[in-house]
Amino acid sequence: MNPDGTFGLSAIPVILAALALILIAVVISLRLRVGVERSIVWAAIRATVQLIAVGVLFRLIFESSLAQLWAWLWVAAMSSVSVGVILRRAPRVPGITLPAIAAVAGSAVLSVVVVFGFDVLELEPVRLVVVVGITLGNAMPSAVGGVAQTVSLVRSRPGEIEALLALGMQRPHIVRYVTPQSARLALVPHIERTKVVGLIALPGAMTGLLLAGVEPLDAVILQLLVMLIVLGAVAVSVLATVVSVARTAVGPDMTLAPWAAERDGAG
Repeated sequence: MNPDGTFGLSAIPVILAALALILIAVVISLRLRVGVERSIVWAAIRATVQLIAVGVLFRLIFESSLAQLWAWLWVAAMSSVSVGVILRRAPRVPGITLPAIAAVAGSAVLSVVVVFGFDVLELEPVRLVVVVGITLGNAMPSAVGGVAQTVSLVRSRPGEIEALLALGMQRPHIVRYVTPQSARLALVPHIERTKVVGLIALPGAMTGLLLAGVEPLDAVILQLLVMLIVLGAVAVSVLATVVSVARTAVGPDMTLAPWAAERDGAG
């Protein structure tokens, strides 16, 4: 980093080092025929373009006199994209739209109310976008994982579900049968990351505050607040979407829904 707080040419060695790691991963994937090399390269390119675009937008928007309005529009855009990503994971599952919207909107509202409603931070455009972005950035992938796990589980066990229905089980019983495993598989990665915070992983928000010169205890408290909000948002989002998908696996006539009878991956 340069003395004026910018990176400039000093960032080039770091970028090259990161690219070297990506290249190694691509080579290993090719040699072992894992088949993820294109995904790795595309993810790197897409992240680079998106982050550069975000940096430019931050500078243009938040120097505007309408910064507050632009910030709320940005939050709405992030929420819309998050809902769209969740829906793409279950294109043939009926009735998932409203739960997906509720899960995403609830996560965003929760983060705004706790952080800004209780005056933890002063409501400013940049802070609004960052706080909501952190929350949705964690809740959305976990909800997507929950949807994918539930769809896969239902489609891989149609016989078991039909047998339960034949024995007189109702929709709530099927939900309780499907939900636990799907929810656990979706939540475990985030729960495990939360458990090792401070032991193995140092969260980005806390690290950024420390580098900015904030008192360590203040940085830790703010990070703890954000971490707890994110954990709660992730759990609620996953449970809401998993339960919603599980409910639609049973049709109104208490038989297996058409989407649930498809082979996994057919949708």
